[in-house]
Amino acid sequence: MLGEMETSVALQMAMDAGLDLVEVSPDSKPPVCRIMDFGKAQYEKQRKSVGPKQHKSQLKQIRLGAKTGPHDIQVKVDKAREFLARKDKVKVNVVFRGRENAHHDRGRDLLQEIINMLSDVATVEQPPRMESGRAMSMLLMPAGSKSSSGKQSQ
Repeated sequence: MLGEMETSVALQMAMDAGLDLVEVSPDSKPPVCRIMDFGKAQYEKQRKSVGPKQHKSQLKQIRLGAKTGPHDIQVKVDKAREFLARKDKVKVNVVFRGRENAHHDRGRDLLQEIINMLSDVATVEQPPRMESGRAMSMLLMPAGSKSSSGKQSQ
């Protein structure tokens, strides 16, 4: 608090300190000013208004074949578990090639096995179903999340 003074004297004091003279309350008589670093004040104000960064949920995809081995399935499940821990949705695709197309039941069993392995961290948003003729897919979401339709199913 420096009290009332001439504008020119206040400006000189601000320049000597390497700061700015900022008018805080122009409507009062006499106007109230403050000696401060205006750029720093603007930066702080902007930083406070932005708030913390929020994670944007993404859709991650995992592809499997109908004849994928048990260890490879476990590796894919572990990766899906990582995605779900980061609150991302996971789409699991089983791709059928050639004669595998006659055995959609094997793909359905594989997806059901994955659902059972991830039941502690995920809920099924979209159950296994055929897509585009050569692939069967399902959509999993993190266990704590709400479904876009408002209901959860498994």
